[in-house]
Amino acid sequence: MGRHYAILLLAAAMPLASSQAKAPSALTGDQKSALKAAVAAPTRTESNRARDRYRHPAETLAFFGIKPSDTVVEIWPGGGWYTEVLAPYLAAGGGTLYTAAPDWGRSGIDKLKQANPATYGALKVADFPVFDGKAAEVPAGTADAVLTFRNVHNWRMGYRRDNKQDYSAEAFRQIYAMLKPGGVLGIEDHRLPESADAERERTSGYIKVSTVRRLAEAAGFKFAGSSEINANPKDTADWPDGVWTLPPSLRLKDQDREKYLAIGESDRMTLKFVKPR
Repeated sequence: MGRHYAILLLAAAMPLASSQAKAPSALTGDQKSALKAAVAAPTRTESNRARDRYRHPAETLAFFGIKPSDTVVEIWPGGGWYTEVLAPYLAAGGGTLYTAAPDWGRSGIDKLKQANPATYGALKVADFPVFDGKAAEVPAGTADAVLTFRNVHNWRMGYRRDNKQDYSAEAFRQIYAMLKPGGVLGIEDHRLPESADAERERTSGYIKVSTVRRLAEAAGFKFAGSSEINANPKDTADWPDGVWTLPPSLRLKDQDREKYLAIGESDRMTLKFVKPR
């Protein structure tokens, strides 16, 4: 095991100030089968399916304990990579899926809904974050789980590219309000080594496990566990154009392309938190 990867594992396992909460119960065999069926759904796009080897959707959602009858909020779903799995999974089990994003971040979900209303027409849409108190909010205390994939680093970097103000603390506060007592917050994000300069969180697209835990715990969450499902020991997190150097972005285009393809997608933390009962 390389020194870089050993440091990452140590940092992810290292306890911080608060104690670890009891993790939610594991999925049953039938629920795991339903989740695998959703991952295999023919409604998923082939370009998204090709990334399963890096994103491990069945294992990740099982780790978060997402049940098909849950009310789930997906924060900032982007193009709908995880929405393509969550929508059929929850629909088959009587669950509910909210996709929560700013008005300028909904084009991907709008395209899904228009292209396949039978699968995605029942999605509920909400604003996130809510700044003026007048937007379409997820009702407080109604969600069994809130999930966000590769977004906390964005909140640290600013609401959008022309607004560099860090609003991550407010984001966690609003997420906490959405959840029922005992509800789960699941986070996957690009992992910055704990030894790195913290300022790199504002420029590189990577973020430290300790930063995510600090933000979550300051909002009232209890840490419930971590997984190395989405780890990549080949990623040293020190690339010339940040995380976007690696696939799928490949921002440097043909420059060292084969090198970055061989590394694969980023090293990612997978963290679970619980709202206390």
